[in-house]
Amino acid sequence: MPDTKTPTGLTSQYTAQVVADLERNAKDQERIGAEMEALQQQLNALRHDHAVLTNLQQALGATTAPVETGPEPAAASVPRQKTSGKSAEGKRVRTRKADSGKSTAARASAAGKPEAKPAPAQPTLIELIRRYLTDQREPRSAAEVSTALGQSHPERRIQTNVVRTSLENLVAKSHAHRAKQGSSVFYTAIDAEEPSVPPAAPEQPVKAGAKAKAEAKTDGG
Repeated sequence: MPDTKTPTGLTSQYTAQVVADLERNAKDQERIGAEMEALQQQLNALRHDHAVLTNLQQALGATTAPVETGPEPAAASVPRQKTSGKSAEGKRVRTRKADSGKSTAARASAAGKPEAKPAPAQPTLIELIRRYLTDQREPRSAAEVSTALGQSHPERRIQTNVVRTSLENLVAKSHAHRAKQGSSVFYTAIDAEEPSVPPAAPEQPVKAGAKAKAEAKTDGG
């Protein structure tokens, strides 16, 4: 069959195709230009974070070698690319990386701030017991020590059996004196003042005899 297409018809088809290609090319250039601008902003943000992290590294005295940044990208024309979902996905991945870099820089900035002074350490139970015995003028039992410390330190769970064990440890280390009166055991700090308690039962007859002798001498004189 003879070809029914005339040169004028072919020219019209080619012209329409060229116009469509030109429009598609312009749209692709506009889209890619917008992506390049967004990527350039992200690159600038990453470089800013890199500079901040480098300064913090130098301030902290780190010995690791700094990571070199890549060269400045040239503002060259980008070849025509086909429209696909990979470009949008790559853009989201790069955005997440940029956000991660910013959060890392924020954490590093917080780490560079001077740390708050730690709270003073609380005294141990043995230190509390020894201080309490030192302030007392009379011997105290384990139950009395436990009750007194529980009232002065209600935030601490002070148990009598633990106090008794701590008192025995002080006695073993010669930091406290242990005296037994009947079925009760009393404790006194070694460096405490002499307890102002009445003399023990065995000493009373001796003092009573001495008093009688003194009275006899007075009567005889």
